[in-house]
Amino acid sequence: MPSPSASIPTHVAIIMDGNGRWAKQRGLPRIEGHRRGVDTVRTIINASRELGIRYITLYAFSVENWKRPQDEVGALMGLLEYFLKKELANLVKDKVRLLTIGRTQEMPENVRTLLQKAVEATSSFTGHTLVLALNYGARTEMVDAARAYAQAVAAGEVKLNDSSWETFSRYLNTADIPDPDLVIRTSGEMRISNFLLLQAAYAEFVFTPVLWPDFTKADLAAAVETYAKRERRFGLTSEQLKPAAT
Repeated sequence: MPSPSASIPTHVAIIMDGNGRWAKQRGLPRIEGHRRGVDTVRTIINASRELGIRYITLYAFSVENWKRPQDEVGALMGLLEYFLKKELANLVKDKVRLLTIGRTQEMPENVRTLLQKAVEATSSFTGHTLVLALNYGARTEMVDAARAYAQAVAAGEVKLNDSSWETFSRYLNTADIPDPDLVIRTSGEMRISNFLLLQAAYAEFVFTPVLWPDFTKADLAAAVETYAKRERRFGLTSEQLKPAAT
């Protein structure tokens, strides 16, 4: 269990929201908001390293996003391809490992190829990790995990009477990633939109009105400061968390 007094979260997960509204406020096409949002991603990757955050997960494309207009979906795939091509050198230079969660096997082939290249090129780094949630949805993840778990039981690899959260969680996309300590959503929306539903069971949440393209290191630091003031009890009482008198 993470220390409830830890002031810097090990893992911050962010729902990057508000690109479209940012563009609309400026009379620009939605895709311009997404382009500006890509720039913010680079800013926040750097900021998270400087603040001492070891894992950062970005909700980049959900399973529901395929329902958006096809020209917007195509543009988003193009921006993802652009990001991967442009940022790989920076990830390697800064020793940031890239991981993905979600049904990435359903992404376009060119994107899959770039993802695999970036994941392999950064696999040896252990200090900081960037996790991209792509074609991700928590409910979809749970369905996939339940199927894999059932297959493991049927194959005799797991015994039902030994079932526990620790056992089942190994079949989630995030098996090798610590649960998020802090979840941030930008743009003022106050919902988590099918994002890390199981993993965020004990996370702290910060909802900020700042639109994602305008989100800065200072905004991230403010969210971390808010987190540091929270008391994380994990089902215990405040009294139980206090050190015993000597």
